[in-house]
Amino acid sequence: MNTNYSAIIEEIVADLKDFDNQGKLPSYIPELAKVNRDKFAICLTTISGQTFKYGDSEEKISIQSISKVLTLSMAISLIGAEIWKRVGVEPSGNPFNSIIQLEYENGIPRNPFINAGAIVVSDILVSKLKNPKQEFLNFVRGLCGKSDIFYNEQVASSEKSVGYMNSSLAYMMKAKGNLENEVEEVLDFYYAQCSLELTCTELSQAFLNFTETGQPFGHGDFVLSESAARRMNALMLTCGFYDESGDFAFEVGLPGKSGVGGAIVALNPQLYCVSVWSPPLNKKGNSSKGMKALELLTTKLGDSIF
Repeated sequence: MNTNYSAIIEEIVADLKDFDNQGKLPSYIPELAKVNRDKFAICLTTISGQTFKYGDSEEKISIQSISKVLTLSMAISLIGAEIWKRVGVEPSGNPFNSIIQLEYENGIPRNPFINAGAIVVSDILVSKLKNPKQEFLNFVRGLCGKSDIFYNEQVASSEKSVGYMNSSLAYMMKAKGNLENEVEEVLDFYYAQCSLELTCTELSQAFLNFTETGQPFGHGDFVLSESAARRMNALMLTCGFYDESGDFAFEVGLPGKSGVGGAIVALNPQLYCVSVWSPPLNKKGNSSKGMKALELLTTKLGDSIF
């Protein structure tokens, strides 16, 4: 049966017309606090390559923590299961920048999608790559099939200027022996990756091979096996939304990842990849309107991974 995704997206937009968006822009990152809170986009790409979109889907977005899935993919392709000696795979149950949990667990981050875990992944790439920033950029460009993808240096500088907690996390891990390189070098790459800008259309394309397209996920020298890609889906389902991951699994039922830039990417591995963007965030750091849009999507489609 052919699904009329265009009609479904039109219904979602109509349902959200009077959505009372109580979310707030992330004022702790000055550049992101300047974004127009009324922006909204949705883009769905099927595993056959059809694309359906609405709104500001061609506007560049700072993808922030969504980048953590992509750097993790590169790190796994480089060192395989060795990575799990330095970072866990359990949901955190705490805010994404909790230093209390990190100290309690002796400098081993609970999972690779909280800030401490992503900093460890950045450390691995800094150790293994000659030019981490350029190689990561080339990797994402290859996934999207686009060359006009760049870091936003203003956003990176803005995050660095207020990155006191990230510095604390990194120095604690350095003290515990779980950071090989100099803290400032690792954080410089970390802030760059978070500032990466993609459109919703490019996001849905970049994550499409996490679906069952029959192709291994990756590009160039960085490729994941089918088994590894499935495990990445498991991580996105259980850890992709900080301490709101359980709610997302319950309400939406798809693996995915959010970022404080207001974007969310999610996928039904057998059918499609979808990205949404609405800048205001709820108290857990996820897009308020984006979460609701995806809940409506799976409800109207009558599908999830369960």
